[in-house]
Amino acid sequence: MINPHDIFTISSQKQFEKMALKVFRYQHENNLVYREFCDFLNTDVQKVKSLQQIPFLPIQFFKSHNVVSNTDVIQETFTSSGTTGVVTSKHLVTDVSLYEQSYRLAFSEFYGNIEDYAVLALLPSYLERSGSSLIYMVKDLIELSNNEHSGFYLNNYDELISKLIELDNSGQNVILIGVTYALLDLIEKQNFQLKNTIIMETGGMKGKRKEIIREELHEILCKGFGVSNIHSEYGMTELLSQAYSLGNGIFECPSWMQILIRDTEDALTYIDSGKTGGVNVIDLANINSCSFIATQDLGKKQPNNAVEILGRFDNSDIRGCNLMVL
Repeated sequence: MINPHDIFTISSQKQFEKMALKVFRYQHENNLVYREFCDFLNTDVQKVKSLQQIPFLPIQFFKSHNVVSNTDVIQETFTSSGTTGVVTSKHLVTDVSLYEQSYRLAFSEFYGNIEDYAVLALLPSYLERSGSSLIYMVKDLIELSNNEHSGFYLNNYDELISKLIELDNSGQNVILIGVTYALLDLIEKQNFQLKNTIIMETGGMKGKRKEIIREELHEILCKGFGVSNIHSEYGMTELLSQAYSLGNGIFECPSWMQILIRDTEDALTYIDSGKTGGVNVIDLANINSCSFIATQDLGKKQPNNAVEILGRFDNSDIRGCNLMVL
């Protein structure tokens, strides 16, 4: 068995690689879907000695199969949003405490003590459906902030505008986390000059607006909120961990998560920093599903394991994740 404590206390690349190989062998043995995928690739488990040799399960398998690595009772089923008629992904979670540990520790790593913030959530499209891992996380962060002003805002923009201005003027540190189209709706109603507020977009127009490139979007949001940077969260239904960008679309991962960039023409080959390719995610918090996922996202490696997220493959179906289509 894998001890979660060993995952969340990783402090070096050597530790990460050792744990990733241990998780790979565990999941190959216990996850039928992943094992069959590895067998299809003729993977010799004993010869897998590096991260680059580990097979990455295409993310589409979360739509067509139950991707689990044990026989425990399912505690939560997280589902992706999608347009009508599109098959959505489902992530069967047998230990939701792993998700809670993951996002709490990651938030602390990037932003410090949650109790230092009022958390305002503008996530209408997520609130209007069940099974959102994002709502699960934000709801918990709101409660952990222990701030009477923290809360969700569905479509009550006027109340949110008043609250945001009041809190920011008082010197209270605020995080406003919102889906892209709702943040744009908000600044069309009111222009701000915020001094103590972090704006964090989770991406997604949800069919409400035309998709625009990140640079243009962040320029509009910076001007509308009167801030110098727009923060972003990179997470998805199939993951139990998030990477964060403190600006410019450059994401950093917590110590138990890494991103590799694969060649778009050859999925088993990896490319150098500075070149665009497909995003492969290693999320060791996914012990009980699959920790090695080949996404449909495009990215570019930056120094110090940071990654620029650029968008999605053109032939990908549109679904509810935190990425914008180029």
